[in-house]
Amino acid sequence: MAKQFDVVVIGAGPGGYIAAIRAAQLGMSVACVDYWSTADGKPAPGGTCTNVGCIPSKALLQSSEHYEHAQKHLAEHGVKVEGVSLDIKQFLGRKDTVVKQNNDGILYLFKKNKVTFFHGKASFGAKVDAGWSVNVSGEQTEELVAKNVIVATGSSARALPGLDFDETQILSNDGALRLASVPKKLAVIGAGVIGLELGSVWRRLGAEVTILEGAPEFLATVDRDAAKEALKAFTKQGLTIHTGVKVGEIKKTAKKVTVPYTDAAGAEHKVEADKLIVSIGRVPNTEGLGAETIGLKLDERGFIVVDDDCATSLPGIWAVGDVVRGPMLAHKAEEEGVAVAERLAGQHPHVNFDTVPWVIYTSPEIAWVGQTEQQLKTAGRQYRSGSFPFLANGRARALGDTTGFVKVLADAKTDEVLGVHIVGPVASELIAEAVTIMEFRGAAEDIARICHAHPTLSEAMKEAALAVDTRALNF
Repeated sequence: MAKQFDVVVIGAGPGGYIAAIRAAQLGMSVACVDYWSTADGKPAPGGTCTNVGCIPSKALLQSSEHYEHAQKHLAEHGVKVEGVSLDIKQFLGRKDTVVKQNNDGILYLFKKNKVTFFHGKASFGAKVDAGWSVNVSGEQTEELVAKNVIVATGSSARALPGLDFDETQILSNDGALRLASVPKKLAVIGAGVIGLELGSVWRRLGAEVTILEGAPEFLATVDRDAAKEALKAFTKQGLTIHTGVKVGEIKKTAKKVTVPYTDAAGAEHKVEADKLIVSIGRVPNTEGLGAETIGLKLDERGFIVVDDDCATSLPGIWAVGDVVRGPMLAHKAEEEGVAVAERLAGQHPHVNFDTVPWVIYTSPEIAWVGQTEQQLKTAGRQYRSGSFPFLANGRARALGDTTGFVKVLADAKTDEVLGVHIVGPVASELIAEAVTIMEFRGAAEDIARICHAHPTLSEAMKEAALAVDTRALNF
């Protein structure tokens, strides 16, 4: 017999589990279905983000940074350490512990908010009198029925044509997070967020890392000043990055992977590596969903077609996160999930894509929100720019990390902040102030007039805002 709910959410990643919790908070009866499992078959909600994405990668980034600091940077603080070595089992084990804590945390939140969780694969059945039927296949087969269904099935790594992931030598983000030993040589195709972050992890642990990027410019969508600063820092650290390349036919043997490529000038080269990470984008998870069964409209790339409110082509079916248009970011998915739940309750939320922040968690971190200087020039928008280097920031000096800067772009007439770009320590945290200012359509002068604690890294934001009016005080 079918189990009836007000809302069924398919997928327990950031978009799905947050949508389920918010709908439950608003008084709806909610079920959430997710198929992720631990090695021993237990539920592992959280989607790609928690299991093989955001969370484990940040855990490894943190651990690898500690390792590199112990090797190279503690001495300058007067801390002498000898015989530093890597316990790869503990290194990966800590990551697994962090992931499990997040899995368990989501299950706890479901219980706390009275969300009924089903562990298994979900697919659409049919349109029924009470709404939509959803079939769950797992240890037990279930039929769920709900007036509203929210699809939050996320995305998967895109493979190169003719080169499937074996997660042993040809690695997606999943395999790159669980290498049992440090490769001597590591090749990465794609200099985006995943390629740079995972390349940084294994470079810190001793791998010789070469990153190949097809775009002619490094981080082409990032503000040019920020991208240049980051490239300079990564190159100094030891990452080898080639842009404007065309990769040829990749060959692998039991012990190595050979990646031939043509550089921007047309010269032919090849990289021989122990492992290859392929990070060339992601594809939406719609296979097996049963979209064709009910006539749910997908676009030519497999994304579920939605309007500005995340409503699909069928009444009562919604979709959020990586499986729909827009940036593939966990926090974007969360915002959409909350918005859909609130719309179902008759509220009128909104998601402003113009103030969705982006972060690359390398060292230095790169974070930005709003428009780049290049976009403003292309649009013919009159603007003023102000920058402040962390080299002139007292807290950054004390930390021993003065790489990078904060850059504020503001309208030339109104002073409204149009974009903020940060390269440097904890940029991921600093960008929140810029998001807040921009969401309220604040001015650079507003940032400049706010009292910032001293000494803090956040003072660089204040100084950059002052620099928009050419009156920085410490540079």
